[in-house]
Amino acid sequence: MKWFGTKSAQGYGQCDARPVLARAWGSGAVALGEWPASYEAQLRAGVMGNAVAQRAMRLVSEGAGATALKVRGVEDSARVLGLVGRASAGQGLVETLACHLLLHGNAYVQVIAGADGMPAELFALRPERVSVEADARGWPAAYLYRVGESATRLCPEDGAGRTSLLHIKALHPLDDHYGLGCVGAAAGAVAIHNAAATWNKALLDNAARPSGAMVYDPGDGSVLSPEQFERVKREMEVAFAGAANAGRPMLLEGGLNWQAMSLTPAEMDFVGLKSGAAREIALAFGVPPMLMGLPGDNSYANYREANKALWRQTILPLVAKICAGVSQGLNGWWPGVGLEADLDAVPALSDERAALWERVAAADFLTAEEKKGLLGM
Repeated sequence: MKWFGTKSAQGYGQCDARPVLARAWGSGAVALGEWPASYEAQLRAGVMGNAVAQRAMRLVSEGAGATALKVRGVEDSARVLGLVGRASAGQGLVETLACHLLLHGNAYVQVIAGADGMPAELFALRPERVSVEADARGWPAAYLYRVGESATRLCPEDGAGRTSLLHIKALHPLDDHYGLGCVGAAAGAVAIHNAAATWNKALLDNAARPSGAMVYDPGDGSVLSPEQFERVKREMEVAFAGAANAGRPMLLEGGLNWQAMSLTPAEMDFVGLKSGAAREIALAFGVPPMLMGLPGDNSYANYREANKALWRQTILPLVAKICAGVSQGLNGWWPGVGLEADLDAVPALSDERAALWERVAAADFLTAEEKKGLLGM
């Protein structure tokens, strides 16, 4: 398959007319304050350290991995399904690719051939370790896979012109070589959500209020000496600070008075802030907030409609992109092969499929073959 600009002009005929491609460095996101900028830092803070983002990622990737697939265009469909459905090094191919596309915007699949020359394994590479090696005109010629100090050059095609490394990417309007993931867009909402959780934890550690102020008022206008101040401070930290000393009575002397302080309920209420940030995180991942258990969102009539929207708007388009890319990569071994989701096996769409079957079955003016075609059989 002639995909890359390093091939000879005879393979295209119009190779010289191609424009020069360039990469837009960076994701385009604005990093402010303490928002993590690198992909790994965003992943640790936004997915591994945030319950909302992690649940949204799992809903999409596990849903994509559990989607039943069907093969068309070839007779050896069982072998193709077995190749795509096989777990490689413990990872499910479709689930891993869906996670990479969702978070990073790029997914790379290495096709490993067996002794008979046919594909024996499809392995998903970590996208942050892969970079495009472009030619003089900016067209991708090879890929570099880096792990620590080691770098491996991977060619996109083998000697027979068949795909050995497949690149699937999400749309990026400012980059010719790399796709755009959602983890950067969710970084701001994740930072707000994590900061609100940290603040609430600190409030709980301090009985949800600042403990108060110790006022020295002897009546003659004098102040504590530095030695007295340090002694009082040390005694407060040892005898009264921490959860183990919560509620312990205090004995004051020498003109010391305790002035209790507290926060207003409006100052202590971070529920609205966290809910707003959580809804924005769910929006970035394409998950309806109702499925995340978030209150205050009335965009869906019920849970069933929200679940249907998740599949229709997020999971199925992602699976379709993955299936199209894998089908194109396997076309060198199985010409005309096509992978697609089996909509009849998606539980969330069962009522839609049942209604379609009823309408098609009731259409007496259609032949049996036409009805099969409308039903995708």
